[in-house]
Amino acid sequence: MKIMTKNFKAFAIASLAVFALAGCEKKKVVADDKNDVEALFAVNTYKTKFGNLDNYLEFGGDVASVTSVAVLPDAAGKVARIMVNVGQMVSRDQTIAYVDPSLPGLNYSLSPVRAPISGRVTSFVPTIGTQVSQGSVIAQIAQTDDLEIKVSIPERFISRITMGQEAVVTFDAYPGIEFVAKVFEVSPVLDTTSRTMSVKLRLVKADERVKVGMYARVRLVTESIRDAIVVPSNAIVTRSGKPYLFVVESKGSDNHAKVRLVSIVLGLSVDNKTEIAKGISAGDEIVIKGQNLLDDGANVNVISVTED
Repeated sequence: MKIMTKNFKAFAIASLAVFALAGCEKKKVVADDKNDVEALFAVNTYKTKFGNLDNYLEFGGDVASVTSVAVLPDAAGKVARIMVNVGQMVSRDQTIAYVDPSLPGLNYSLSPVRAPISGRVTSFVPTIGTQVSQGSVIAQIAQTDDLEIKVSIPERFISRITMGQEAVVTFDAYPGIEFVAKVFEVSPVLDTTSRTMSVKLRLVKADERVKVGMYARVRLVTESIRDAIVVPSNAIVTRSGKPYLFVVESKGSDNHAKVRLVSIVLGLSVDNKTEIAKGISAGDEIVIKGQNLLDDGANVNVISVTED
């Protein structure tokens, strides 16, 4: 009886050992299966193409009339009659007001005030009964169809300003609308007080929406790159101090793909856009969001593709 008990115990111990070993093997297989699963990163991409990139300097300026003349009376006295309104178009030598030069005990004929040029009355200061002298400016007449934009350029930037230079002009009154202008006058001297150089621009195409006295935001184009590969600057990653892009390869119908880490050479960078001088070609699809977590050969799931 003791012999059978010993044999039963030995059999039980052997069976437990077999089950334990089988369990360990099963756990090992499951662990190996988990190690075989590769990470899949969700990313947004951009399809590269040829484009243009302009470097620029930005300044503020004022819109003014190229020709604006102050109107002065020929005789001193009181303004007796006003013949025009502000905003009205007048012709050269047209009478715009009369001044009464009479003095106590002396009566004189009314003295006409005539427009020295044809244009639009932009201001008329006195009212009827106002006393004026021969040196008093009573009105301003400007040719408002011929406008200029006056800009003061700081001394450190004057080497980058040239005649005929193109500029993009915007106005707060018309958000999102751009007007093209060109430099037509550059002062040969600097203002010794402000250390600035006066520059004048003219709109390439006259536009009645632009008024005298408006504040203009002027972007003077200093360098233009044409037919270059331009990408969003935030798509560029830095590894070991060098710039790289992740290029999508072997994308399947399910938008799953692999990415390749590509070394690039940077060119001009303006307003979160960067020229890629070397490393990729037009049409390459690059990662623009989610790239900081990637490594060369990583698996990705392309959520969206931008082509604009």
